[in-house]
Amino acid sequence: MSEVKGIRSQRCWINDKLQAAIILFEENKVVDIIFGESVVSNIEVEDFGTAVIMPGAMDVHVHINEPGRTEWEGFETATRAAAAGGVTMLVDMPLNSSPVTTNVAAFKEKLKAGQASGLYVNCGLYGGLVPDNLEDLEDLIQCGVLGIKCFLTHSGIDEFPNVGQKELEIAMSIIAKYEIPILAHCELTDTPAVMTKERAPGNYQQYLASRPKRWENEAVQLMVDMCEQYDCPTHIVHVASDEVLPIIAKAKKKGLPITAETCPHYVYFEAETIPDNNTLYKCAPPIRERKNKDHLIKAFKTGVLDFLSSDHSPAPPDLKEIESGNLIKAWGGISSLQYLVSAAWTSLKEELSIETFIPLLTENPAKYLGLQTQKGFIKKGSDADFTIWEPEKKFTVEKINNQHKHKMSPYTGAVLFGEISATYVNGTLVFKQGILNNKPGKWIIKKQTI
Repeated sequence: MSEVKGIRSQRCWINDKLQAAIILFEENKVVDIIFGESVVSNIEVEDFGTAVIMPGAMDVHVHINEPGRTEWEGFETATRAAAAGGVTMLVDMPLNSSPVTTNVAAFKEKLKAGQASGLYVNCGLYGGLVPDNLEDLEDLIQCGVLGIKCFLTHSGIDEFPNVGQKELEIAMSIIAKYEIPILAHCELTDTPAVMTKERAPGNYQQYLASRPKRWENEAVQLMVDMCEQYDCPTHIVHVASDEVLPIIAKAKKKGLPITAETCPHYVYFEAETIPDNNTLYKCAPPIRERKNKDHLIKAFKTGVLDFLSSDHSPAPPDLKEIESGNLIKAWGGISSLQYLVSAAWTSLKEELSIETFIPLLTENPAKYLGLQTQKGFIKKGSDADFTIWEPEKKFTVEKINNQHKHKMSPYTGAVLFGEISATYVNGTLVFKQGILNNKPGKWIIKKQTI
């Protein structure tokens, strides 16, 4: 027989404000909320004092790489890191695993792999769009993927080639029939990303110049135009160029179904201070200058950017070219899943209030996925997923506490605000005071019929 349990704090994020409350839950659902400093009897209630209790943070852009490349990252380590970082749900991208998730068979392999290892947090899956899977697309959608991801430039994985306008026209006419988005990596690389021989392959400024803003700007404009033509929900992943912000703002003003994210590394790090020969900072699009960063931060105030995600994309040390520092050869990707909440808050806290910040990791990604009746809010009937954290508390990122498969991250040594106190997933305590227990995570599947 199930038991009602509770958590309390003087700062619970409920009804768009922080307030004292006791949140009662049974199994995996919130069953009641008692406001104020009340006391309940005969129910076990964990008191978190003044720590913030908010709906479980959601990271909707993660590369887990299992099956096939589990030596890069797997469901065991990725969901463990998520729980330690206060993330209660993540969505896995369709590439970097082998096979890539571009058909029903590969989708089922993903489910089997995650089930075998167990999940510390809830997980959803995106399907992939590549030139040769247009006939598989509808079956893949009906399996329950939460969106369809494509690249407009080479993905880095030969099994996941990029698409062009021709494929987008066919795919978006299909996707528009369902309540899921198409997601696009927006770079139109009409010229090679070349670093000249005159300068060292580890020179960050040269790497930055090799991937100009123009590539991203033109790709975003293409996706906006396609969105308008097909009325297909369209999501721009990892916005890095501040020059795309007016394009997105204009599309939203016209009422187009456009959403956009950026990542903590684009609003925390600055190109001016990234050292040469350090491949931990390499990603695509690249981390840009301080002024660009400031414009991205301000875009959260205006609603041009909807939420943050980590784009966690790890690789083993040899692929990351740690020893050589070669930015040409190194795998591009930031290892950051565990630091999403804290790095995001540290980056934005001087410009955004906590009341503005919390929805960027909870309500907004839940709405984007169409899961707002289950997730993103604390209310009766919602899922009992909670992130409990202390926004004012600082901590130093240390390798010893890193739960990723590989312990290397550009955040190592950083002092971040917003230490995670505890993480509850489906009503089960998974993380508290550095200790991880239980694997209550479930697959979040969105079955589709029309």
